[in-house]
Amino acid sequence: MDPRWVRSWFGLTALCVLVGVVLSVLTGINNAGGYFHSGVARGLNTFAFFTIQSNLIVGGTSLLLAIRTERDSLIFSVFRLTGVIAILVTGIVYHVALAQILELHSWDQLGNQLVHFAVPVLAVAGWLAFGPRGRCSGRVALWTVAFPVFWLVFTLVRGAFQPFYPYPFVDVTALGYPAVLLNCLWVAILFLGLAAAATALDRFMVRSRPGSPLPQSG
Repeated sequence: MDPRWVRSWFGLTALCVLVGVVLSVLTGINNAGGYFHSGVARGLNTFAFFTIQSNLIVGGTSLLLAIRTERDSLIFSVFRLTGVIAILVTGIVYHVALAQILELHSWDQLGNQLVHFAVPVLAVAGWLAFGPRGRCSGRVALWTVAFPVFWLVFTLVRGAFQPFYPYPFVDVTALGYPAVLLNCLWVAILFLGLAAAATALDRFMVRSRPGSPLPQSG
């Protein structure tokens, strides 16, 4: 595969992230019917959503791959796999649990489609097609869980002081802590299962491609 096409794919992914996040922030600022009264607060609150944070991880790692495709540090490998799994979970949860309860129009709908559909498709397809391969391991897969755990802790601690929850399934005021923690447990299991499956698939693809780098140990 011509490296220029590979870098172009990652560049397109990063561009879709940029446009989708910017549109999400701008429409958030203009959403006067939201929880926050000021436009600045509504814009900043956009970054509290798992969707936006997942997109940013994908965008950052994709931009780095667009600049140079061969990256093999442990930190990059963790963020790369975290981004791919997080954006896949974002797409799954959105279409299963959230799409039916949202009515969006115009620029809001465009931003929503970018962060919930276009970026997940581009990110997962890009990982399957271009890797980079041999960067997954058991240790990398385990570290991917750090991001959703951090997001959950941040969301619950913040919600205790300012009762805003970005998604219905983490709304403690409506569901209570036991139900919310159970919901998050299922998401964590899904996250870890997908990371393990991705690691196994990565190793299989490395073995099936002569000349590919060997998988990382651990």
